[in-house]
Amino acid sequence: MPESMGLGARICVKEAVVAKAEKSIKRRQPGKIRRFFKETIGELRKVSWPTRQEATSLTKVVLIVVVSMSALLGLLDFIFSRLFALILG
Repeated sequence: MPESMGLGARICVKEAVVAKAEKSIKRRQPGKIRRFFKETIGELRKVSWPTRQEATSLTKVVLIVVVSMSALLGLLDFIFSRLFALILG
């Protein structure tokens, strides 16, 4: 900006530049959103989805592991709480 411009003129020019940049950003957003969803759908088509039988068996495995780990942690908590009660109390 030229030095001869007053402060008010400089502010107006800066505001105009910022407004133009914001407007161009707003114009580009819908295209990016549309492209994002197109690419997402394209990637989901490439996924090797499990069969119903595979999904069921894997769900059973997860549930068994969760239940067994919960039981183990519950048992350890019980043992350590009794141990500390004997030591401290």
